[in-house]
Order: sequence, then C-alpha cells, then structure tokens
Amino acid sequence: MMFTRFTRSRLLLTVGALVAGASAFVAAAGQTAAKPAVRPVAQAAKAHAAEVAAPDFAMINQYCITCHSERMKSGGLVLEKRDPSKIGAEAEMWERVAKKLRARSMPPINSRRPDQATMATFVQSLEATLDKTALAVPNPGRAPIHRLNRFEYTNAVRDLLGLEIDGKAMLPADDTGYGFDNIADVLTVSPGLFERYMLAAAKVSRLAVEDPTMRAKLTSYELPYLSLGQDERMNELQPFGSRGGTAIRHYFPLDGEYEVRFTLQRNDLAAGYNVRGLSAPTAIDVRIDRQRIKIFNLGGKAARPMYSEGADPEYPDEGLSVKFKTTAGTHVVSIALNQDVWKAEGVSVGQLPLTNNGYSQGRDTTPLYGRIDAGIEKVDITGPFDGKAPKGSELQRKIFVCQPAAAATEEPCARRIMGRLARLAYRRPVGESDLKTLMEFYRKGRKEDGSFRAGIQASIGRLLVDPNFLFRMELDPAGVKPGSAYKVSDLDLASRLSFFLWSSIPDEELLTVAAAGQLKSPIVLEKQVRRMLADPRSNTMIDNFFAQWLTIKNVQSAHPDPKVFPEFDENLRSAFIEETKLFLRSQVREDRSAAELITANYTFVNERLARHYGIPGVVGNHFRRVNLPDDKRAGLLGQGSVLMVTSYNDRTSVVLRGKFIMDMFLGTQPPAPPANVPPLENTKIEGTLRQRMELHRKNPVCASCHNTIDPMGFAFENFDGVGKYRTLDSRSPINATGALADGSKFDGAASFRKALYDRKEAFLGAMVRNMMTYAMGRGVETFDMPAVRKILRDTQPQDYKWSSIVLGIVKSMPFQMRRAES
Repeated sequence: MMFTRFTRSRLLLTVGALVAGASAFVAAAGQTAAKPAVRPVAQAAKAHAAEVAAPDFAMINQYCITCHSERMKSGGLVLEKRDPSKIGAEAEMWERVAKKLRARSMPPINSRRPDQATMATFVQSLEATLDKTALAVPNPGRAPIHRLNRFEYTNAVRDLLGLEIDGKAMLPADDTGYGFDNIADVLTVSPGLFERYMLAAAKVSRLAVEDPTMRAKLTSYELPYLSLGQDERMNELQPFGSRGGTAIRHYFPLDGEYEVRFTLQRNDLAAGYNVRGLSAPTAIDVRIDRQRIKIFNLGGKAARPMYSEGADPEYPDEGLSVKFKTTAGTHVVSIALNQDVWKAEGVSVGQLPLTNNGYSQGRDTTPLYGRIDAGIEKVDITGPFDGKAPKGSELQRKIFVCQPAAAATEEPCARRIMGRLARLAYRRPVGESDLKTLMEFYRKGRKEDGSFRAGIQASIGRLLVDPNFLFRMELDPAGVKPGSAYKVSDLDLASRLSFFLWSSIPDEELLTVAAAGQLKSPIVLEKQVRRMLADPRSNTMIDNFFAQWLTIKNVQSAHPDPKVFPEFDENLRSAFIEETKLFLRSQVREDRSAAELITANYTFVNERLARHYGIPGVVGNHFRRVNLPDDKRAGLLGQGSVLMVTSYNDRTSVVLRGKFIMDMFLGTQPPAPPANVPPLENTKIEGTLRQRMELHRKNPVCASCHNTIDPMGFAFENFDGVGKYRTLDSRSPINATGALADGSKFDGAASFRKALYDRKEAFLGAMVRNMMTYAMGRGVETFDMPAVRKILRDTQPQDYKWSSIVLGIVKSMPFQMRRAES
C-alpha cells in the first residue's frame, strides 16, 4: 500500500510543521530534560599542564622574527613583541605555530634553525600553556542538530527493520565539510530533500511489510564495456574455474518467480549479430546463492546458436534468460563464463589495448592480438511475478514480534510492534505522546486498506520521516547555566557512540545500558566500545572514515588516460580499492599501532594487482596477505589507490602528492595558490617533470610554497599515475632525491618514509584530529586541541594502538560533554 492522498497530505503537514520548528522543538523539550551532573575536567590533564614551565620566547625572537615581524608579516603572522602571558587569549594563532613546529616545517628550508632539543622544549611548553588556559574554562563545543546522512539512513533502516536498501537510489548525495559527509553544519534540509525522504519512507515501508501487491520491477546492472577485463575469475562469489561475468547482491522483495536476462558484449558497440566470441564454444553458468539454475552452451562451429525458440538470428543473445523461484531477501545472482579461453603459443602480446578491446572490427578477432573471448555486457533482474508475502521470514520475525489472533488484539499488537520500533528509531524510551501519532497512522492505514499489515506499513512510513528518527537532537537540560559545559546524557552518549563506530542507531544492548544510566561508568563504557569494535558493523567506521579522510573514495571517479596508461582497467581499479580496504581493516582489527600506516611491510593482493606491483608467485583472483619484497611500497603511501588519487589523469603530480602528505600526514595544509598561475601543461616546458617544476619554481611567488611541497612529491616520482613502479621519465632516469624543511635528506620513497616516521607525532596528531571530526560530526576547533594532545599522551604507552585511540576519543571532553546554549 502506498500513502493515499489523505495520508500523504497529512504526513507532509505533520512533518513539515515538526521540521520547520525543529529548534523550538529542541528548546521546548529541553525544559523537561533531567539535569545531569556537571563534572569537573580530568585532574590529570590539569596536573600535566601545571608541570611544564611557560615557554621561553628567546627562540621566537632569535629564529622567527626575521620573517614574522610587524613589517614582513609573512603568512599573515606577526610574532614580534608577543606577550607570553597572553598565549591563552591568542590561542588560535599559537596553535598554528605549535602545529608548524611540531611538523618541523618551520623555520623554512635554508633558514637558520634551532637544534631539535630546543624546538621540542619550546613546543612542549607552548602546548602545555595552551592546555592550562583551555582547562581553566572548559569548552567542549556545541554541535548543531544533525540530520542523518544518506549512509547513516541506509544503515539505520538495516538495523531497525532488517532491510537492506539502496540508499544511493533513494536519496541524493550529501554535502561535505572538513572532508566528511557527516558534518552537522552542512547537512541542510530543503523541501525537495524532504520529498525524497517521503518517497524513501513509502518505498521502505512497503518492503518492510513485504506488501504482496508490489508490481514486477526491472533492475539493470551494466558492466563497464571498454575497461573491464573478463578473462579471470571476478570475485570470491563466483565458481572456481570460471571467468568474467559478475556476482550481484540483489534484494528480492517477495517470495515468487523472477527472471534473469543478460546480453553479451559486442565488438563495436553496435546492436545485432556482431557478438564477440562466438567462434569458440562457451558455457555461461547462472547461479543463485552458488546453486546452479541453468547453464547456456553457445558458440563453436554453429557460429549462430539459437538459445530459445523464436530468437532473432541477428540477435543471437536474445534468448539468454531464465526464470526461477526464490524467497524474499538478499540473494547473490552469479553469471560466469567457463575458463577455457584461447591463448596463443609462444610469447604473449600482452593485454589488449582498451580501445581495440571495444572497437575491434572482426566478430571475435583483431589483426594483432588474436581472438577476443565472449563477455557479459548487462544483467537484468525482473520480478516478482505472482509474488507472495513470505511466512516466517527473518524480516517478518524482526518486525512482527506479535501476530493478532483476532480483531480485538490487533491494536495492542500494533502498539507493541510500533513501541519497540520507535524505541530503537528514536534512540530512547518512548511514551504515550510518541505512540499517539504512530497509532493514528496505523488506524488510518488499517481503515483504508482493511488489513493489519497495511496499518503497520502506514505507521512505519510515518516513523521513518519523524524528526526524532531523522535528526540527532541533543537537549540542554533544565537549570544548566547558559554557556557552561555539562556531561551529555547516557542516551545522547549512546547515539554519539553508535554513529561514530557503526554510522547507525544504537542496538538493543547499548540502548538498554544507556537507558539504565550505566553508560557513564568508565568500565561499562569501555566494555561497550570494545564490543562494538569487535562487531562487523564497525567496518563501516573503518571503511567510511579512511575513504573520506584519505580521499580514497576518489578512486571510483578517477579516469586515467588510456593512451598514457593502456594497462589500467576496471579490474585494477577494483583491486586498488580492495587492497586498501583489507589493509586498513587488518590494521584496526589486529589493533596495531596507528604509526604502521606509514611503515607496514605487508599488503593484500590478487594476481592482477601483484602483476601490476611486480610481486611474483601470486595466482588467482582471491586476495591474500603478502609481505612486501622491499620497502619501496611500505605503508599506505605505496598503495595504488593513494598514488592514483594524487595524480592527474595523464601524469603524476608532485604538487598533489606533496600537498596530500602535508595535509593528511603532517597536518600542515599549504596555502591556496595565488591567482592567475598557469597550469604546468601551459608553460611549454619540455623534459622530465622535475626539470619542468624547477623552472616553475624560479618564480619567487611560486617558490615560497613549492620549495616545501614539491620535494615530498618527488619522493614518490618512481610511481607513475596509476602506481606502477618505474625508473625513467621522458627516457631520463628519475631523480627522487630531496630534502625536508629541516634539512633532512632523502632519496626515494623508502628513505622519505623513514623521515616521515621520525615525525610520527605530527602524523598521529593529524589523524586524531580528523577522526575526532568524523566522530563528533563537526570540525575540530582551537578549544579542542588540548583534548587531542591528551589522547596522544594517553595512547603513547600503548604504542598508539587503534583501540586506545578510539577509546581516547570516546572518553575525551568534546565527545562526552557539550556547551549549553549561550
């Protein structure tokens, strides 16, 4: 049942009024919130700040005033005549200074520098002074109302209803702030967006109750035509001895009959008989959840096989379809070809260039590269036909915790069902006022359609657009002094924790502990954090945080020029993504030191990626852990995903790679380039990239930044734009030498990595700041920096293990406290 005109209009009015008055709703509710204990800041942090002497400005006056005087004002920063007693009042400026000195990026290259011990002492005393001042007036910040983003909405529906949905098809992409898509400030709301949430709620509610009136729907899955090789087993969901095709996780909404139809690739993108690979016998295996439902044999001497009666000879793959019955839920549809591919004797000519792969003129050959084998072009899944609501499915058991035996028991059962769902969806215990609206929609749906199931569907639809579900709203407790810091409630802390680690709502155990007021106990809190980290749902934190922080998500949108990188294909792109995902998951799940992201001597490869990296002895498409043969590719900076997203589509970029290292690994983002600087391609300079960049830096305006950025990028110049190791650029040997701002010299990626590891505190600080941004849904401000430093101090004895860092963030003042409205 879809929303009727009355139900839809009423829902729009109700939700519109609630959302338009969201701030008033929060303020009004805050008047009745229980007053929490306003707890003192950790005494250990205060003691640390008191132990260190105030900074001696002699170092500033000796080494920094030349550039940062009132006359020069380099970088807009004036350090001349500063008063050490006013460090706290100028915290934002001094935090910038501390960050630069901690990364050793100041004083600039070729300038006089203090010895490392003097600089370390100054930085330590400066940071301690900043901490002491901040702790005197605690400020944990105040995040605005937080709308669930698309990813969080998708996960919340899964955990609430047991339903896997395609959030990307239902809702638009979210804006980003500070590099992340869960920042409350940018998660804005518009009438158009709420219309999308309305439509999503209607669709999800139908799927949730498995409405048997749903019509058959066609879903298409297209495979990349030019760039996806289908000469190997594609993934672990396909049978051994197969190649090509695809494996699709598809949600089947009802028990019933469905149809899978697929078409084959053509040589020249034209319809008709020009289907690739018909000269050789080919078997195509179709399976559901690894169980074969049909095998198609085609090709060979017949050259024009007929796959079903009535098939058009000009479209020989017209009959490639099969109908089957299956149960409601998510199932894997696999289509694969047999592995008996033709190979020429003697020396192989290598992979077919991508352009010839798609546009070859012969039916299944090319003049230089021999036969092209058949491949799958598109898969269509249609259904259900004559669908029926399943009985006793997992989805039904999760939602329908009771079944009314008679009309008199329907409403009590509906209250029980919706009460349980509302408690999880709203992330708190619910009362009569919460259920009143949901039961009103239940009664209306029950009356309109005449069934108990329809009433539950209408009520679920209302639940999914309720502000209590769509928004995370933390209420200021009554009686708290305006502008003061207070401990958030256990229920709010539970939501912060679950959306940090799972990007979803709290589960029953976490919600029960929070509702009982036990989550504030440090022992209970740590137990819950470790339990949640061990849960597979924490993979969402690992995958989502790192993909956005390190911009690895951009691997999907990168388009290397096939003329420059003809060996790049979709198989390699997928391998880049899988390698980094498995590597990061292993780091966190094995609770290794976060500093190993710089130095780890292992990675995960399959045959395709191992061939690209030059790692011998790896056969097959499955990924396995391997120790790296040398230290050229150690850590994240040697992985193809990072090397590709820090390159242009037709060449490497020392600027992009250097900026990436400065920003992500040292936390010292360089300033924006001046206006009207021509791109390097327009400078008409020939030679290696180093030679061109050296001429580019002769401009003093450019040199001020590029002298710092470029050397870091040159350290990785032995890796081309798709991460393949090379020794030549424009037929000249690559020069990967350089020096950092403090004079540390390096020759290539391996020695640069050692220099970077010597600055691991700067890297760890940058990582913690970004993880706190992700965890809190707001940017890290100057007043948060004492908490960042405390996390680093507390995790150092544990060698910065991931569990200690996550626990440090969860136990930090910004995560556990909030500033009251001024």
